[in-house]
Amino acid sequence: MIMVLSAEGLYSITKITMKKKIFAIVNLMLLMAPFVPLTVVKAAAAPGSIVINEVAWDGSADSGSDEWIELYNPTGNSVDLTGWGIKDDGTLGYKLSGTVPAQSYFLIEKNEGAVSTATADLLMSNLSLANSGDTLEIVDENGAVVDIVNGSGGAWYAGNATSNATMERKDSSLGDVASNFATSTGSGAKASAGSAIVGTPKMVNSDGIGSTAGSGTSQTQKVELQTSTTTLKIGDVITVTAQAQTVQELFAYGFTIGYDPQILQFQSAVQGAFLSESGAVQTSFHSALQEGVSGKLLVAEARTADTKVGKTGSGNLFTLTFQVKAAVNGGSTLLFSPDSFISSPQGDMNARFVPLTVNPISNAAAVEPVTNMTANSAIARYAIRLEWLGPIAGADKYRIERKDAQGKWNLLGETTTLQFIDQDAVTHGGKIIPGVAYSYRVTAAKGSNSSVPVMMLGVDARGLKGDNNRTDLVDGRDLERLAQHFGQTSAAAGFDALIDTNFDGVINGSDLIDIGAGFAHQYK
Repeated sequence: MIMVLSAEGLYSITKITMKKKIFAIVNLMLLMAPFVPLTVVKAAAAPGSIVINEVAWDGSADSGSDEWIELYNPTGNSVDLTGWGIKDDGTLGYKLSGTVPAQSYFLIEKNEGAVSTATADLLMSNLSLANSGDTLEIVDENGAVVDIVNGSGGAWYAGNATSNATMERKDSSLGDVASNFATSTGSGAKASAGSAIVGTPKMVNSDGIGSTAGSGTSQTQKVELQTSTTTLKIGDVITVTAQAQTVQELFAYGFTIGYDPQILQFQSAVQGAFLSESGAVQTSFHSALQEGVSGKLLVAEARTADTKVGKTGSGNLFTLTFQVKAAVNGGSTLLFSPDSFISSPQGDMNARFVPLTVNPISNAAAVEPVTNMTANSAIARYAIRLEWLGPIAGADKYRIERKDAQGKWNLLGETTTLQFIDQDAVTHGGKIIPGVAYSYRVTAAKGSNSSVPVMMLGVDARGLKGDNNRTDLVDGRDLERLAQHFGQTSAAAGFDALIDTNFDGVINGSDLIDIGAGFAHQYK
């Protein structure tokens, strides 16, 4: 086959060949050229993205070397401290490393154990803070100033060399002004040899700042723990309310509240009226000790109605009760943990979370608690018998209480004997549902003094769940009774606790499941 190329075709081939040669020459020149590395300059960190939140410039009562600095990240993103540092009076004396998670603390200790109740994020053996005052600056890897404290020099804005109290920041969004810092009142944290730290290492500050929801006195929104009395005797019951103040469109909240279980014994958490507007708006309220262990209480509530709107104003979110177990010097503080938050339908909101300090004092006339308490089925069905031994020194009477479906303790009665039977005739008691574990507590009293209550679970397993009319047969009558009351809560008039077979304070599908599971079964 013979191919004939036109002049135009020959010209096109020549052009392509020349382009390829030029491209090859350029590539060869690039390969022969000396290599110049590409330098990437990281953008300067935003001012205030990390702040100096607390400074233990005087150490502790245990040691002057128990110095530490707490940083706080108020942003929604983690911050890498690689290449960062802290200048002390203009000299870059402290190199930083590590990562500060969003809305979290970062603890720098001179020696591990300076704070024995919290783990250091960074050890800095050359940390040395002058009691007369230092200027501290956080700088990023480019040398840009991210935060500064005590910039004018001179004495520290706050803190106390006599009590070893720390200097705390009030508002993470405000800058280097003396009015933005305060002397800590403490938190229950311990120093190297076990003495109390008058500070709040890796915890919400005394004024309630440094929380995940934002912080500071510049915020009008706040949640404050309040009580009518802070001076208490052993055996006293303290009632603590969580008061929301000037909140805007509050839709949900979640709090982790820490307390000293050696000093206080948690008893109950009861939903307040604010978020639900006294029951006019549907909400879901929950409270429990984390992993069932005393010392850390989780409380949460959210609106669950179809229309996602919040509540504006001030009011009671919930009420907590504690019993005083022991006295303590310097008081005991109930604190919000950093993961606490409030939110609107659009997301988390800025707020201050204000803790509460109480002062349990010694009481020579304190009453010893009961011992050997038991809770078993009584002789009659649908009844539980409580028995116990009284204190050696005796008691005038014993108070018996039972926790209801909302977590509130109700007084069943008082007795001078060492036993009590919970049955239908007892006010706030009785209506025992088979298989439900009821919480009881017994308190010994002598004169005006009371013991710490002793708690016990009691169950009567005789009968059938779903048999809400107690005929020993789960049938259509039980279904009809449930249907008549379906949707009622324990606050409704005519609420029948026998129909609420899963004991959650509302008659709903969970109780219907009990009827389905037991239908046509007869108790023998």
